[in-house]
Amino acid sequence: MTTETDTPGSVTAVYKVSGMTCGHCEGAVSGELSEIAGVSSVKAVASTGEVTVVSAAPLDEEAVRAAVDEAGYELVGKA
Repeated sequence: MTTETDTPGSVTAVYKVSGMTCGHCEGAVSGELSEIAGVSSVKAVASTGEVTVVSAAPLDEEAVRAAVDEAGYELVGKA
């Protein structure tokens, strides 16, 4: 399930996050990731554990890990 929100010069990355089970989980993860500088959109899907992030430039994986951690979940890695 991919949303086409790409604009020229944007980067889309898909991450696997463990522990998400519901809409509240999706909102928590999306909210934290949205606060990373340069992020323009986040789409979390609890049923697949996938989080799609669109940003102006490639994101530092440690920043993504810290944001997911802050939300209370675990970043497994890129999907």
